[in-house]
Amino acid sequence: MRLNKIDSKDVQALSAYLESREAGVDQQMNAKVLDIIEQVRIRKDDALLEYTEKFDHVKLDSLIMSEEEIEAVMSKVDASLIADLKEAAENIACYHEKQLQEGYEIQKEDGVYLGQRVIPLERVGVYVPGGRAAYPSTVLMNVIPAKIAGVKEIVMVTPPSADGSVDPVIAAAAHIAGVTRICKVGGAQAVAALAYGTQSIPRVDKIVGPGNAYVACAKRLVYGKVDIDMIAGPSEILVIADKDADPEYVAADMISQAEHDPMASSILITDDETLVEKVEEALQRQSDALPRQEIISQSLSNYGTVMVCDTIEECIEKANAVAPEHLELMVQDARSWLPLVRNAGSVFLGYYTCESIGDYFGGCNHVLPTNGTARFASALSCDSFIKKSSYLHYSKEALQRDGGKIMNIAHHESLDGHANAVKVRMKP
Repeated sequence: MRLNKIDSKDVQALSAYLESREAGVDQQMNAKVLDIIEQVRIRKDDALLEYTEKFDHVKLDSLIMSEEEIEAVMSKVDASLIADLKEAAENIACYHEKQLQEGYEIQKEDGVYLGQRVIPLERVGVYVPGGRAAYPSTVLMNVIPAKIAGVKEIVMVTPPSADGSVDPVIAAAAHIAGVTRICKVGGAQAVAALAYGTQSIPRVDKIVGPGNAYVACAKRLVYGKVDIDMIAGPSEILVIADKDADPEYVAADMISQAEHDPMASSILITDDETLVEKVEEALQRQSDALPRQEIISQSLSNYGTVMVCDTIEECIEKANAVAPEHLELMVQDARSWLPLVRNAGSVFLGYYTCESIGDYFGGCNHVLPTNGTARFASALSCDSFIKKSSYLHYSKEALQRDGGKIMNIAHHESLDGHANAVKVRMKP
């Protein structure tokens, strides 16, 4: 299997590669999703039930999963998996608890004080994909930071199975993470329900979680009515590997992202040209033995890329230009290189820290910025579920002291009403 090679000195080729993965707005999809949103806004539960029957081919009596249903499906989950999910949840909680912020207050003279309050969102919606695969890790990563931040109500939406149930592992993860309501609805209609509210599904303040193109489109369209986490693109990994890196490890980690999607991107940047051929051989051998071989092959053919640089410093420089979702530093003394990394969703240090650890168990959040947005965006965190509100108090004495200065600035901006609001308070 041959990777697409980019000359490290060809800046335009690198830029073209990055731009090739950017998806434009599908106007036809926009129109379809807008209609779905409007129908849910107006007809509420009736629209949700009709769309569920139309798209998921299941007729539901209720959109809400009862406690009895949750207990029944959880009993089907292997006990060892439950134990592993609980330990993963503990690791995720341990990491995110350190992110909690506190407000502050500044005391000044003449009775002036001002400060900032940190306030959790009241209600959050979490979208969890359904269909052919179940992703309990998505539940843990999206719900646990919200719970730790202090969100009181977490509403999870997920497409129902053909028999009208929710995947048992998804339900188990929701129970472990602390979801307060599980709703059996998916697609753009689920996003609309969270944004506008229905008889069964309350309106939320923010929607998080991944989904297909229709879900992403719906999130984009309801943004402003509610907040959203991000519009996630295809998964991506960039591996920086030195001469001591095991080509089998490099290949395995590139494949771990390639198996997601034919649009997924796997990049190798190295200072050792001899490593490239060994990795290519390992990619072919390992992918041939995996169930998703066809997807892996498509992904690597389209977006499997290699670049050879002169030094590790140059490798990191190129990685910063890409701003990948996942960055692996598969090099000697990996931690010493970390300060040079400016743009990456999450960084994995050393030969044994595969990205899979971060996806499931390590504790860092796996909801990460994609498509180069790590230049300015951050991973999902407790910060994603709070808002900040300021407060200010001025005494009469303080206003007498500062009023003239405030009026001067207001007059300069031709906002005489602002100045007048000060002036009327400064009368003897």
